[in-house]
Amino acid sequence: MVDALLSAAVAWAFTAPEPPGNVSLLVFFVLTAVSLMALGQTPGHRLMGLRLAHPTPGARLAPWRAVVRTALLVLLVPALITDGDGRGLHDRLTRTAVVRA
Repeated sequence: MVDALLSAAVAWAFTAPEPPGNVSLLVFFVLTAVSLMALGQTPGHRLMGLRLAHPTPGARLAPWRAVVRTALLVLLVPALITDGDGRGLHDRLTRTAVVRA
Protein backbone atom coordinates (compact mmCIF):
# COMPACT_ATOMS: atom_id res chain seq x y z
CA MET A 1 0.00 0.00 0.00
CA VAL A 2 2.87 2.38 0.84
CA ASP A 3 4.48 1.82 -2.56
CA ALA A 4 1.16 2.30 -4.37
CA LEU A 5 0.51 5.60 -2.58
CA LEU A 6 4.06 6.81 -3.23
CA SER A 7 3.71 5.89 -6.91
CA ALA A 8 0.39 7.72 -7.16
CA ALA A 9 1.92 10.83 -5.56
CA VAL A 10 4.90 10.81 -7.93
CA ALA A 11 2.65 10.24 -10.94
CA TRP A 12 0.30 13.02 -9.82
CA ALA A 13 3.28 15.41 -9.64
CA PHE A 14 3.78 14.85 -13.39
CA THR A 15 0.12 14.85 -14.44
CA ALA A 16 -1.45 17.49 -12.15
CA PRO A 17 -4.05 18.90 -12.27
CA GLU A 18 -5.31 15.81 -14.13
CA PRO A 19 -5.53 12.52 -12.19
CA PRO A 20 -2.55 10.21 -12.81
CA GLY A 21 -4.58 7.28 -14.14
CA ASN A 22 -2.36 4.52 -15.53
CA VAL A 23 0.76 6.64 -15.18
CA SER A 24 0.79 5.60 -11.52
CA LEU A 25 1.04 1.94 -12.62
CA LEU A 26 4.06 2.78 -14.76
CA VAL A 27 5.68 4.65 -11.86
CA PHE A 28 4.86 1.72 -9.55
CA PHE A 29 6.47 -0.72 -11.98
CA VAL A 30 9.67 1.31 -12.35
CA LEU A 31 9.93 2.18 -8.63
CA THR A 32 9.41 -1.42 -7.55
CA ALA A 33 11.60 -3.15 -10.13
CA VAL A 34 14.52 -0.72 -9.79
CA SER A 35 14.47 -0.64 -5.98
CA LEU A 36 14.27 -4.44 -5.78
CA MET A 37 17.23 -4.81 -8.15
CA ALA A 38 19.32 -2.16 -6.39
CA LEU A 39 18.38 -2.63 -2.73
CA GLY A 40 16.40 -5.85 -2.43
CA GLN A 41 13.46 -3.92 -0.97
CA THR A 42 11.00 -1.25 -2.01
CA PRO A 43 10.48 1.98 -0.04
CA GLY A 44 7.34 0.39 1.45
CA HIS A 45 9.28 -2.73 2.43
CA ARG A 46 11.93 -0.58 4.10
CA LEU A 47 9.35 1.44 6.02
CA MET A 48 7.65 -1.75 7.24
CA GLY A 49 10.92 -3.56 8.08
CA LEU A 50 10.69 -6.08 5.24
CA ARG A 51 12.91 -7.23 2.39
CA LEU A 52 12.74 -9.63 -0.53
CA ALA A 53 14.49 -12.94 0.08
CA HIS A 54 16.38 -14.44 -2.84
CA PRO A 55 16.42 -18.21 -3.50
CA THR A 56 20.19 -18.20 -2.96
CA PRO A 57 21.06 -16.63 0.42
CA GLY A 58 23.40 -13.66 0.12
CA ALA A 59 22.98 -13.37 -3.66
CA ARG A 60 21.67 -10.26 -5.35
CA LEU A 61 18.23 -10.42 -6.96
CA ALA A 62 18.51 -11.10 -10.69
CA PRO A 63 16.98 -8.32 -12.82
CA TRP A 64 14.63 -10.78 -14.55
CA ARG A 65 13.20 -11.85 -11.17
CA ALA A 66 12.51 -8.24 -10.19
CA VAL A 67 10.92 -7.40 -13.55
CA VAL A 68 8.77 -10.55 -13.76
CA ARG A 69 7.72 -10.30 -10.10
CA THR A 70 6.75 -6.64 -10.52
CA ALA A 71 4.92 -7.25 -13.81
CA LEU A 72 2.87 -9.98 -12.16
CA LEU A 73 2.23 -7.79 -9.13
CA VAL A 74 0.88 -5.01 -11.37
CA LEU A 75 -1.74 -7.50 -12.59
CA LEU A 76 -2.95 -7.84 -8.93
CA VAL A 77 -4.35 -11.33 -9.45
CA PRO A 78 -1.07 -13.11 -8.50
CA ALA A 79 -0.96 -11.21 -5.21
CA LEU A 80 -4.46 -12.42 -4.39
CA ILE A 81 -3.61 -16.08 -5.06
CA THR A 82 -1.55 -17.33 -2.12
CA ASP A 83 -0.23 -20.64 -0.88
CA GLY A 84 -0.22 -22.06 2.64
CA ASP A 85 2.79 -19.91 3.56
CA GLY A 86 1.06 -16.71 2.44
CA ARG A 87 3.31 -16.31 -0.62
CA GLY A 88 1.60 -14.85 -3.65
CA LEU A 89 1.79 -16.36 -7.12
CA HIS A 90 4.24 -13.60 -8.14
CA ASP A 91 6.63 -14.74 -5.38
CA ARG A 92 6.20 -18.45 -6.07
CA LEU A 93 6.90 -18.06 -9.80
CA THR A 94 10.09 -16.05 -9.18
CA ARG A 95 11.16 -18.16 -6.17
CA THR A 96 11.26 -15.15 -3.85
CA ALA A 97 9.63 -14.34 -0.53
CA VAL A 98 8.99 -11.20 1.49
CA VAL A 99 10.58 -11.60 4.93
CA ARG A 100 11.35 -9.42 7.93
CA ALA A 101 14.58 -7.48 7.43
